[in-house]
Amino acid sequence: MGFTVADWMIYTMWAVFGFLLIDFLIVLFRSFWAGTFHPAFVLGYLKDILYYVLPLNIIVSMTAIDPTGWILVVWYFIGGLAVIAKYLLDIIKRFE
Repeated sequence: MGFTVADWMIYTMWAVFGFLLIDFLIVLFRSFWAGTFHPAFVLGYLKDILYYVLPLNIIVSMTAIDPTGWILVVWYFIGGLAVIAKYLLDIIKRFE
């Protein structure tokens, strides 16, 4: 476990995928036990990957052309924390 910026970028992506997976499993088990399971709910999570995770990966791939070396990294962390907050709030809402 390292503490460089690259390590923290990896940890941020792990957190994004972790919260996405936790939210997915909550929805999966609740719909399964309620008897309303339909495979179409997976499409919403695929859309989330397309709309939230892919832009973060594009930002990471563009850091090589950033003349300052830190602007895109800051945007990456802001975007990653926003996605984590979104899923955290969704998880909290599901238990209310």
